[in-house]
Amino acid sequence: MNSLSQALWVLLLGSLLGLELIGKVPPTLHTPLMSGANAISGITVLASLTLIAEANGNQALLVLGSLSLGFALFNVIGGFLVTDRMLAMFRRRDS
Repeated sequence: MNSLSQALWVLLLGSLLGLELIGKVPPTLHTPLMSGANAISGITVLASLTLIAEANGNQALLVLGSLSLGFALFNVIGGFLVTDRMLAMFRRRDS
């Protein structure tokens, strides 16, 4: 149970820190920030997969790992879509 409470504390503190940091970013920097967050979310995907693999049948850790994997994948996919959309703005249009 100790590892579960530690994992929940890390999740809570990381969420609060992320919310505070993102709230301070000006709107013009949100798209580059999303692109950079893809690398961090890639690390989160690996950590989530490791948590799921090492859960050893602990249902709470499996659920926590699955939730973190889902959120990380959502962030990675969304980041790539936003980056692609941003780069499309700089492509030349054929007349």
